[in-house]
Amino acid sequence: MVHRIEEASEFLRRKGFDNADVGVVLGTGLGKFIDKMEVLARVHYSNIPHFPVATMEFHAGQLVLGIVGGKRVIAMQGRFHFYEGYSTKEITFPIRVLKQLGIKNLLLSNASGGVNLNFKKGDIVLIEDHINLQTENPLTGPNPEILGPRFPDMSEPYSLALRTKFKEVAQSNNIIVKEGVYAAVSGPNLETRAEYRFLGIIGADLVGMSTVPEVIVSNHMGIPCMAVSVVTDECNPDSLKPVSINEIIAVANKADELLSALFLKFIEKL
Repeated sequence: MVHRIEEASEFLRRKGFDNADVGVVLGTGLGKFIDKMEVLARVHYSNIPHFPVATMEFHAGQLVLGIVGGKRVIAMQGRFHFYEGYSTKEITFPIRVLKQLGIKNLLLSNASGGVNLNFKKGDIVLIEDHINLQTENPLTGPNPEILGPRFPDMSEPYSLALRTKFKEVAQSNNIIVKEGVYAAVSGPNLETRAEYRFLGIIGADLVGMSTVPEVIVSNHMGIPCMAVSVVTDECNPDSLKPVSINEIIAVANKADELLSALFLKFIEKL
């Protein structure tokens, strides 16, 4: 793994992807942040050694280097999911490469279902903690110490300092941001009524199919990280209605401009 990480990193350095300050992972329907960057370079995932390739048609599948608020930012426009057939090691490989390219902080976004009945479609929720219900952990197997400790601490997986600053930026721009616990499931199907009840009982406010593997690896490597979710559907088991992926993407797209602007202002303050 270490050799593959270095090969991918060296390829990207030759393309100018070096001395980065911030990494950003853009989730489903959340891509307008790229328009707010002063773009310096783009590379499709398929051209990067050892990178997975995004199989979802609504994920652009490219790495973008740009300037935001005077900082060098590398954005993943599209991510990978366990349900696509990738292992969690493959899913998190790009995060390890971003670390080699210099990032000091990692920002992630996703679309999620609102298990907390106080959350409504379009709400922006800052993730304060998570419950990992996926069946595979990216740290399983041999652990090269150069990448991180065998047993990383997860008492604060989402940086308190970053979350505090994000809330301050949101408040100063009169943007309402809620907070909650994110449960990661394998997918790709949405949950049953009984599963939504279960998620609520165990303390989840949100449910989705991404983010947690990247957060685990970020903590493993000592990168402070923060994640923000857009609620795209309301998961009330007592009045559950069918929802399509097109509806989910439409809600995420509607919130995209606001969240992208918030990310821009937040990075400017880092």
